[in-house]
Amino acid sequence: MRATDLPLTYNAVHILEHNLPNRASKTALLSLERNLTFQEVSDETNRVGNALKKLGVRMGDCVGLLAFDGPEWVTTFFGTLKIGAIHAGLNTLLTPAEYDYMLRDSRMRVLVVHDKLLPAVQGILPEQPFLEHVIVIGTAPESMMSYADWISDASPVLDTAPTHREDLATLNYSSGTTGEPKGIPHAHKDLVLTAELWGKNVLGLTENDRTFAGAKLFFTFGTGGNLLFPWHVGASCVLFSGSPRLATNLLEMVDRFKPTIFYNSPTGYALAMAVENFLQKYDLSSVRLCVSAGEALPEPIWRQWKQMTGLDIIDGIGATEVYHIFISNRPGDIRPGTSGKPVPGYEVRVVDFDFKDVPRGETGNLLVKGESVALSYLHQYEKSRKTFLGEWLFTGDQYYVDEDGYYHHAGRADDMLKVGGIWVSPMEVEATLTRHPAVLQVAVVGKADDRQLVKPKAFIILKEGIFPSEELAAQLIAFCREHMAEYKRPRWVEFVKELPRTATGKIQRFKLRD
Repeated sequence: MRATDLPLTYNAVHILEHNLPNRASKTALLSLERNLTFQEVSDETNRVGNALKKLGVRMGDCVGLLAFDGPEWVTTFFGTLKIGAIHAGLNTLLTPAEYDYMLRDSRMRVLVVHDKLLPAVQGILPEQPFLEHVIVIGTAPESMMSYADWISDASPVLDTAPTHREDLATLNYSSGTTGEPKGIPHAHKDLVLTAELWGKNVLGLTENDRTFAGAKLFFTFGTGGNLLFPWHVGASCVLFSGSPRLATNLLEMVDRFKPTIFYNSPTGYALAMAVENFLQKYDLSSVRLCVSAGEALPEPIWRQWKQMTGLDIIDGIGATEVYHIFISNRPGDIRPGTSGKPVPGYEVRVVDFDFKDVPRGETGNLLVKGESVALSYLHQYEKSRKTFLGEWLFTGDQYYVDEDGYYHHAGRADDMLKVGGIWVSPMEVEATLTRHPAVLQVAVVGKADDRQLVKPKAFIILKEGIFPSEELAAQLIAFCREHMAEYKRPRWVEFVKELPRTATGKIQRFKLRD
């Protein structure tokens, strides 16, 4: 599929509404709160759209959503798109200062917020120069309107706004691996393109599938994989409003709702396997395929999961700037420890800092080109110039390609370490340490020694029942000596209880360096 295959007047609400002629009564959405058919989702979506229009929201206006995954998230998302407004899904784990920045940066006119998240923004609301209305999912204060009351008298009939396929549909803020969120706008065409190119053509989703994700809907990995992609082919999705950071939460949802496709992060799979006797406690037999993204999946985790469950994990790399995955393994063609091969519809290059293609086997900077790539960051001219290079997106990821054409992640460009004049990938050191039976999770960063020379330092979370000691630290360093080049070994090991991560599971190495 190409963008030109879509009509000029196209609205991504079609991803929902194309199911109405033949699947109106099929259960489209399952959750602990309530289940909805495609028709019920459509009716409530129309009520939200009409309620937004009654507030004066017009095409091109920004509507924010700060809520847990659930039916109201979905109907607000599609209701916003259907009237031609721009949906801004906000990370539920941020600070008031970060929300203040995003509300101002997006010039948000309406904010729909869950009552349990209202305290995080309530103090900044009076000072907002653009915000006009706040709608509360759940119990609303007297000065605000509840979501239920807001849509109660709205009509379930609504005409779709005549949006151009290139009109903006969504605004996502980056998860902040470098500490600075960036607003990334996407057009209506981008949503259906990624659904076709990866969800249908690579993952092989069909209407008989049921998806479930640890990744939340405010993250494009979650919105795509667990909403847009299944509904694009008429499949169902399972939504969970609770925390994905507790592995048993996700395992309980799989056991209860029987998804066929399970999305999780590498950390999530490692935490699930750390649950004692998890396969005896939770029924995973409905799952036919697992997916991983957010960070590179170490080969030892892939093999351990396969050995324990019999299930393959499809790993790949995506970016919010691309909307979803553009290099991927695929069913029947998996190379553990790699991101796979480019997804048809995207072109990729691995280049040096002069933008010359590097030979196979040599590490360089990853560039990607495709029709779902955003055009720029919102209100960030200088960062846009350094990232969006004509047709090519500078991803900031380091990669090399092996002789068989599989792409290997070597870390972020700003994470690479130069040790003794030779580049070292933190990912390689982490992958080696993950093979040690005592290690649950690890992150490697550079640290200056007494001579101000940078050397690798490992932050390690141990498996349950294993305790830190100087002897164990020495064993781990010796283990690295045995399994990789001597200069790559960590010089220091620090045992920690947790690693700083974004809400999407990516390690925030800059916090470890600080």
